[in-house]
Amino acid sequence: MPIRSIADIEAMEALPLADRGLPRTTYEALAATAQRTPDAKALSFFLASDTYDHVFTWSYAELLADVTRAANAFHAFGVSADHPVAFVLPNLPETHFTIWGGEAAGVVFAINHLLDPSQIAELLRAARVRVLVTLGPAPGIDLWTRLAPHLQMLPNLRIVAWVDLSRYAGGAVSLSRDEEPDLAEFGFDIVDFRRALQEQPSDRLVAPQRISPSSTSSYVCTGGTTGLPKIAVRTHGNEVFDAWSTAQILGPRAAPRTFFCGLPLFHSNAQIVTGLLPWMRGDHVVLGTPEGYRSKGVMTRFWEIAAQFRVSMFSGVPTIYAALLDLPIGDNDISSLELALCGAAPMPARLIESFEAKTAIKILEGYGLTEGTCVSSVNLPEGERRPGSIGMRIPYQQMRAVILDDAGHFLRMAETHEIGTLAIRGPNVFSGYLDDRHNRDVWIDIDGELWLNTGDLGREDEEGRFWLSGRRKELIIRGGHNIDPKLIEDALLKHPAVALAAAIGSPDAYAGEVPVAYVQTQPGATVTDRELLDFAAASIPERAAVPKQVNIVPALPMTGVGKIFKPALQQLEVEAVVRAEALKTGTTIADIEHVRNAQGVPVIRVRTEAGATTLQAELDRYALQSEVLEGPSGPDAGEETKS
Repeated sequence: MPIRSIADIEAMEALPLADRGLPRTTYEALAATAQRTPDAKALSFFLASDTYDHVFTWSYAELLADVTRAANAFHAFGVSADHPVAFVLPNLPETHFTIWGGEAAGVVFAINHLLDPSQIAELLRAARVRVLVTLGPAPGIDLWTRLAPHLQMLPNLRIVAWVDLSRYAGGAVSLSRDEEPDLAEFGFDIVDFRRALQEQPSDRLVAPQRISPSSTSSYVCTGGTTGLPKIAVRTHGNEVFDAWSTAQILGPRAAPRTFFCGLPLFHSNAQIVTGLLPWMRGDHVVLGTPEGYRSKGVMTRFWEIAAQFRVSMFSGVPTIYAALLDLPIGDNDISSLELALCGAAPMPARLIESFEAKTAIKILEGYGLTEGTCVSSVNLPEGERRPGSIGMRIPYQQMRAVILDDAGHFLRMAETHEIGTLAIRGPNVFSGYLDDRHNRDVWIDIDGELWLNTGDLGREDEEGRFWLSGRRKELIIRGGHNIDPKLIEDALLKHPAVALAAAIGSPDAYAGEVPVAYVQTQPGATVTDRELLDFAAASIPERAAVPKQVNIVPALPMTGVGKIFKPALQQLEVEAVVRAEALKTGTTIADIEHVRNAQGVPVIRVRTEAGATTLQAELDRYALQSEVLEGPSGPDAGEETKS
């Protein structure tokens, strides 16, 4: 039956989860669907937006066969629970083979292929990766060229498997054994990934692992602020449960749905919501080009693509929906489109209303984090949806707003509508971070049970809906007064010229921080900083929250999954303070760096031609770590790392 309220969720939970018969592993989940509907479409892929009618398709039997081959190949390469296989790939069928085959063989590590190569190498080192799957050299693709020099000193790396894109571009060119490069000096072997798969059996796991729901399945990087991201450790039970429970919210459907995947497969949403979830139900996944929404033409042709594949559902971030709103639907038949999930960042209510009015597609705002596998709450498609709410908790996962003391210890549960720290507990909550040093302050002890401290602030209403109020670490603290940046952002987003807004704290010698805002305007809009500042001042009821300044920028910095990257804006504000103080003291700046010291604390390092002592004295008035050096730049000292 459809879920329409928290009462329906609670009624569902009357049956113990153990009696639901969930698969023990992700491989078992795929195998179960392949057994039920072996000939049904499971995966389709097209290489470019202008050739979306040139499609490569896998049935469920064929998908399971390639996943099985991948698992067998990884086992032969030595992948295990202690030495994972990592992928540095865009969205490809081979990426899925690697994810699910890697989990069946041991552990798979998802790495953003857009990261700096040196950072990728450090992640590979930290996770003790034995096998790396990445793109081979090809015209117009420089991933391997950039990455190779950084792989030489990795002690655990044994195999690099190259994925060849030519088979999707009209040919199937693979390396012959005579053509394989001799990279002995690197300390690892190069293999052709497709050929390695073809050499393995597809009907069975050669060495089936003794995997339980608590066995580690994957490593996924969290959205770090500076330095290396944290590596979250997930289990088979986490992934199977989160996909299954979220599917219960979406409800049953007489015929299979078609899911479009445009978000990157190194991110949880693409893996779970547009991967494992539909495949546990027998749905069809369309993988739209290697770069998804970032690919040239995918957005401008999105309505054509949706009509061509009869897409039922897709996931995106607010910027995706804002862009689609400006694109004409034309004569494309999008009547198959029912639902669109939005996460990663709050979606303005005005944007939801406009998008739904234009397309008749229901927007389901949700909430989740890597540490909770993917989804923790979502608006109910069959229930009342409230713009701005992140919906109701998924079945069998607990979610509460809690009141903590200054040390992060539990005091009490928050009252209805009282803002507290969001905490979750359930089968989707991860095992912890790979580096145990990162696990400090992750858990909240509530009556002897450990809950995950999400770090997000929110409240629960009387109907069981949750509402975000910002992140604790993003609070702007002005003279001891806590300011929620969302208050400023919501006010600015009401201005018709504003597309996106981000409020942050700028260092202030007197107040500690003062609020400032950065704004990205709507295409073609004309507005000034002063106009927006006056608008904000008139719209924000809290005087202390009125921003000191509003900066209009061509584009706000974004993470790989479409979140506004506030640390980059905060660094701009710190640099502005440094330059202003240098101007006042007559100091000439040679260089500014953002680094972290040995304790992981952010430090602004300034090199001057003269006057270092004077500038340092002025910067010491601010609540930031600074280091002013005089003279030419030299090698970095100690364990400090650039941000």
